[in-house]
Amino acid sequence: MKISDVRHILDTIGDMFPDAQCELNHSNAFELTIAVLLSAQCTDATVNKVTEDLFRKYKSPQDYLSVPLEELEQDIRRIGLYRNKAKHIRSLCAILIEQYGGEVPQAHDQLVTLPGVGRKTANVVVSNAFGVPAIAVDTHVERVSKRLGLAGWNDSVLEVEKKLMKAVPKDEWTLTHHRLIFFGRYHCKAQNPKCQVCPLLDVCREGKKRMKTSRVRQSKK
Repeated sequence: MKISDVRHILDTIGDMFPDAQCELNHSNAFELTIAVLLSAQCTDATVNKVTEDLFRKYKSPQDYLSVPLEELEQDIRRIGLYRNKAKHIRSLCAILIEQYGGEVPQAHDQLVTLPGVGRKTANVVVSNAFGVPAIAVDTHVERVSKRLGLAGWNDSVLEVEKKLMKAVPKDEWTLTHHRLIFFGRYHCKAQNPKCQVCPLLDVCREGKKRMKTSRVRQSKK
């Protein structure tokens, strides 16, 4: 894709969502790490409801280890896969205490070694908590990138990330990540995207196909 086309996409989405930011409530890197871990296969809204009480009860890694596993499971039971996530949280907290003095490491290669922390989670933490430019590819970012031609239909999540890092100026990586999420969450949805009113319809492969199908259906009526 030409640089001018990428710029058009970034500027358009930026105009639509100028205030896009992380929607997971947190007050420090540790809370953000826990919140992102909980958000796997779960909405940010649900996570925020759970962490409202969770972060009042648990302030440090030691707090999560001071209660029985079953109690932590009950505290996050509204979250999908809560049993596995409770185990990951306790293992993560133990490592933070044993290896990092109870603090979340700032290095990406250290973060991805923590239980329950994959590449996406590490990217979210380094960019939002530590100000390191990164593009975390979640389902929204992946879907939007492929529909707009910023990545190939068959690209893996890692390939999508690499293509975005190459196409987007580095100082815009984190902001672009948030704006792509907002665009995918509130406009270019997985089901029923707002193609009819989308200012990027001219460059969207999915949108053009959907609109063509819609016109065919209308002509048959």
